[in-house]
Amino acid sequence: MKELYNEGYELLNKGESFALATLYNSQGSVPRTAGAKMILKNDNSIIGTVGGGYLEALVIKDGKEVLKTGRTIQKNYKLSSKDKDGIDMICGGDVSVLVEYVDANLPMNLDIYKEIINCVDKGYKAFFIKQFKNKSKDVHRYLFNDGKILSDHNDMSIVDIKKIIKESHTRDLKVVMQENNNIIIEPICNCGIVYIFGAGHISQKLADLASRIDFKTIIVDDRIEFANKDRFPLADEIKVIENFDTCFNNFVMDNDSYIVIVTRGHSHDYTVLRESLKTDARYIGMIGSKKKRKTTYRALERDGFSMKDFERVYNPIGVEIHAETPEEIAISIAAELIKVRGEKMK
Repeated sequence: MKELYNEGYELLNKGESFALATLYNSQGSVPRTAGAKMILKNDNSIIGTVGGGYLEALVIKDGKEVLKTGRTIQKNYKLSSKDKDGIDMICGGDVSVLVEYVDANLPMNLDIYKEIINCVDKGYKAFFIKQFKNKSKDVHRYLFNDGKILSDHNDMSIVDIKKIIKESHTRDLKVVMQENNNIIIEPICNCGIVYIFGAGHISQKLADLASRIDFKTIIVDDRIEFANKDRFPLADEIKVIENFDTCFNNFVMDNDSYIVIVTRGHSHDYTVLRESLKTDARYIGMIGSKKKRKTTYRALERDGFSMKDFERVYNPIGVEIHAETPEEIAISIAAELIKVRGEKMK
């Protein structure tokens, strides 16, 4: 999500309009669920995906028409080959796609995209709302953030929007379908902050993955030769600390925080785990063997921690996929982060 909106903002900021396809409704077996998005640029290149294959080819074709005419297209695609109007995809489901024209000549579009990025970066919860009528070619956009509205239209009041988003507690896209009016509600929510303690090989691979799956990513280490932008180009922040004993004084960790402990030594891992258990972090994962875990827990028991505290710790860290290389281990940790975040969001 973050990458797509960043790209959208950059295009608008350069004065380039684009087509944005949003899969807003699906039934049956489909390659992507509601919320999948794809930008089609004027050079016919794409950012994101609505499912690939023939479906995506048809959406791209519609996107070219949108870029040409500046008019929005909404269409239902039947993926089954059994249906006379189907497009012969083995999935067999149905999807509804909105392909909208995002006009760079309308300053409000740039303002909305800029504010979305600001909300993502700062962890604010907001709602991006799109209203379109069944027979209309126009889309009205609203960004609702903490009682404030940015809008290219004035049809909807704050009361109306509050009523619509009242039950939107997940990060999933929601659609309100009325007789002649459809409303897409997309939560722009805090997808979590992952604190990666240690700036070694695993951290380097994990930071790239975490950033790409919409976590705000913070690297923490005491070695500037390791913790730097050259090694972590996609990280949101890099904190070079004096030592691990006091580094938690600089952080406020809550239920949207995810801690990954992959430092260069057992003593540092012990220190970070000790301080992590004092926080409200949703996820605490520590790399290491069963022997290391046993030794670390025994030391923490002497510090007053209990088995109930240790039950919060994911160790061995990551989803079990028999990972060995730094890349494989990073993938297993990223998968576990996705799983834990998904359980929270539902």
